Amino acid sequence: QVQLVESGGGLVQPGGSLRLSCAASGSIFSINAMGWFRQAPGNQRELVALITSDGSRNYADSVKGRFTISRDNAKNTVYLQMNSLKPEATAVYYCNAAGVRYAWGRGDYWGQGTQVTVSS
Repeated sequence: QVQLVESGGGLVQPGGSLRLSCAASGSIFSINAMGWFRQAPGNQRELVALITSDGSRNYADSVKGRFTISRDNAKNTVYLQMNSLKPEATAVYYCNAAGVRYAWGRGDYWGQGTQVTVSS
């Protein structure tokens, strides 16, 4: 069984920064892509940033230049550095691991979500 555990959410003032972390565990051999999605109340879940195993990155247009995604393949961990945060970034942020190969099979997995609130 694969589990994703997120941390780093919280309350921050506009213009501030937060760093999210997500660690995958469970006899994992490899993970194709890891990413961050977010869902605000009344909205659909949307992609924020994605990074593949070879380091290729994709960002939502709304976060380009302010958010940075990175990963540590040895630790099966993905990070999201969020700078210059705006109130519209307020949402539950979910970690995703796609194309996970582990001891008993393969699949895609989600974390439980972490709340990010940007407010003065």
